[in-house]
Amino acid sequence: MATRIRLKRMGMKKAPFYRVVVADSRSPRDGRFIEEIGIYNPTKDPAIVQIDEEKALKWLNNGAQPSDTVKALLNKAGILDKWAQKKA
Repeated sequence: MATRIRLKRMGMKKAPFYRVVVADSRSPRDGRFIEEIGIYNPTKDPAIVQIDEEKALKWLNNGAQPSDTVKALLNKAGILDKWAQKKA
């Protein structure tokens, strides 16, 4: 099963917030997911990013591919650097 780490849109119209989830790559954006690993709220100033580092590293080690936006969020949180160090 190919897994992706991606955003699931929540909230009201014009006031979105997102959950960072691990899902099967074939499932729809807001559909079924395997595990929730964090939240992202871009409407606040500054934007709120809370990602569970242990869960994110576990899924990255298992081969889950992050989407472009999630990759930027993981990089901002410093998780991708730790994953690259463990991998090397």
